[in-house]
Amino acid sequence: MKAYVLTAAALCALIPPVHAQEAEAPAPSPNQIVDDAAPEEWVTIPTEELMVMTLAPDAEGNLREVIIQLMPPPFSQGWVHNIKLLARSGWYDGISVNRVQDNYVVQWGDPNYDNPESDGAKKVLPEGLKVMEEENYGAAFSITLRMPRNSPTELLQTPPFVRIKNDKTYGETALSMGWPVGVVDVNRRRGSLRAAEGRLFPVHCYGMVGVGRNYSPDTGSGAELYTVIGHAPRHLDRNIALVGRIIEGMEHLSSLPRGKGTLGFYADFEKDKRTPILSIDVAADLPEGEQPAFEYLSTESETFARYAEARANRRDPFFIVPAGGADICNIPVPVRRVASD
Repeated sequence: MKAYVLTAAALCALIPPVHAQEAEAPAPSPNQIVDDAAPEEWVTIPTEELMVMTLAPDAEGNLREVIIQLMPPPFSQGWVHNIKLLARSGWYDGISVNRVQDNYVVQWGDPNYDNPESDGAKKVLPEGLKVMEEENYGAAFSITLRMPRNSPTELLQTPPFVRIKNDKTYGETALSMGWPVGVVDVNRRRGSLRAAEGRLFPVHCYGMVGVGRNYSPDTGSGAELYTVIGHAPRHLDRNIALVGRIIEGMEHLSSLPRGKGTLGFYADFEKDKRTPILSIDVAADLPEGEQPAFEYLSTESETFARYAEARANRRDPFFIVPAGGADICNIPVPVRRVASD
């Protein structure tokens, strides 16, 4: 099991109590804290975990490109496998955005597949798609905490995560490898070695990408995908597979016209509102000069701990009263585009 060494600030005081501001210089904003992060605190996102979705140009002929980051192991890997297979087989080419429900989700897929307003011929799915179980909506973890006096906290765990102390809306929450997750079914054992095991599950924050499905026990294949465009619908957590998040181009989806059909699907008289999707590609498959490059700020870093505390307790000049805490979805993990090698 790999060892991850975190400071006490990163693990035990990610969002500490409000304290007095420094008398001299104004407190930095969260963005300023991120801008000052050391280069080694940024983590490269593999191009194998990036998807490039190209929409049809807008009415003025402008290119519309959306970048999706897929979740890493151990989260949702069966669905991630399917999404890559669908992309590499060309199945996604020529599908469309079929549903835009205000303050909820944008959904895309075959306009004739699982669409209550359409009864046309469905696209044939490629062979090799995995069928996932509901238990795969989350992932197991096991940790051992050693907290000796006057030394950094040693954290041994799989997968690594840092806890958000005072977000209890839907139970405990944490950040694991740069992703917002919930923590459930925790079994703790007392003693000098503080051990625990349980399950982590991705949560429905703004911009997260999930898999559309029918009624249980269906878990969806990845042919229908959606992203959250409104207030975080946390009631969906553990009820549907989350597979990634949009890290660039969200404005191309969140600004689309809302559907007037059931659940925000476009009705028959709104077929002209469906936005065609020209292609969805795995970034690693694109020509080398066209592959996008991104990094995220390590959620186990000192800078992220300072950033999260600043998000919870804004003290930069505009703010009057620090909130004293933050919901997991109000601490978005910073992601940046970088020059390709």
